[in-house]
Amino acid sequence: MSSPGRTEHLVLDGVLTAEQAAETVAGILAVQRDDGAIPWFRGHHLDPWDHTEAAMALDAAGEHEAAERAYVWLARHQNEDGSWYAAYADRPDGVDTAEPQDASRESNFTAYIAVGVWHHYLSTGDDTFLDRMWPSVYAAVECVLSLQQPGGEIGWKREADGTAVTDALLTGSSSIHQALRCALAIAEHREEPQPDWELAAGALRHAIRRHPERFLDKDHYSMDWYYPVLGGALTGAEATARIEARWDEFVVPDLGVRCVLPNPWVTGGESCELALALWATGESDRALEILRSIGHLRADNGMYWTGYVFQDRAVWPVEQTTWTAGSLLLAVAALGGDEATTEVFGGGSLPAGLEPDCCG
Repeated sequence: MSSPGRTEHLVLDGVLTAEQAAETVAGILAVQRDDGAIPWFRGHHLDPWDHTEAAMALDAAGEHEAAERAYVWLARHQNEDGSWYAAYADRPDGVDTAEPQDASRESNFTAYIAVGVWHHYLSTGDDTFLDRMWPSVYAAVECVLSLQQPGGEIGWKREADGTAVTDALLTGSSSIHQALRCALAIAEHREEPQPDWELAAGALRHAIRRHPERFLDKDHYSMDWYYPVLGGALTGAEATARIEARWDEFVVPDLGVRCVLPNPWVTGGESCELALALWATGESDRALEILRSIGHLRADNGMYWTGYVFQDRAVWPVEQTTWTAGSLLLAVAALGGDEATTEVFGGGSLPAGLEPDCCG
């Protein structure tokens, strides 16, 4: 489906001008391989989650053909069980390959295709694309739900030999919650109801909201702080209270959001995701404040450094990742009112799933 790129809704005062937005989009396109794959940067690996995040950013910028090639790459390299490997080696020569660098299969990596596919459909209205991708989305969701535990949480991954790791990560399960809602939206649009998915999404939401003990303790990571909000499991006053409770621990004024406590390291990806979570709770002013604070991570070529060690006043690691740039573009697109982006991250009309009536 052909469409020219567009960046008018990616203009945000103090964050991006139209020229800067176009430069960032061009930076992601320059990293995308001819086969559609989007590695972190050329010569590095790619993973299915960050590949999808970058593709979504391309759709937000109107680069629909490039985004579609990214999703077709996923469909072409999906494993028989519906999963993808955790990491794939980049080929500097651009040859289409699915050579695994990490042959484990992470559940949230596998689920995220549903978010990307629904976002692409909302961006383009392309039913032919949705028909083509539905088998991949269906297989991915079924694969992920094979790791759901009796308490509703989703096991983290399968090892390379297929052994299930039943320990659950709050961040990963929260991302899966968003993905299940997008998958249900796709199913509803196709008039192919999936009641088992509705029950699974509801049980997962209940676990995230009411049973923190069912997840590994990773609360020193900022993602575990904001992802229940970003993934849509916590909303309203509950979401606002969660963000407020640890704001001073994770947010470094004028620099961004720490990745992990107590390290003096702010990262662009976490900062942009927090901005999206803030926007979803109606705090657009705070979201804008966060996005403005990471302007120091912008490189001369329009891409963004992954992070900054403020104690040493040093960029680290010395890399400009497509997913950092992608998360920035998506956060700006949400604040700019891009309909597809606001739908998948705002979640107002996404199916919610059926949460258990009991308190168990």
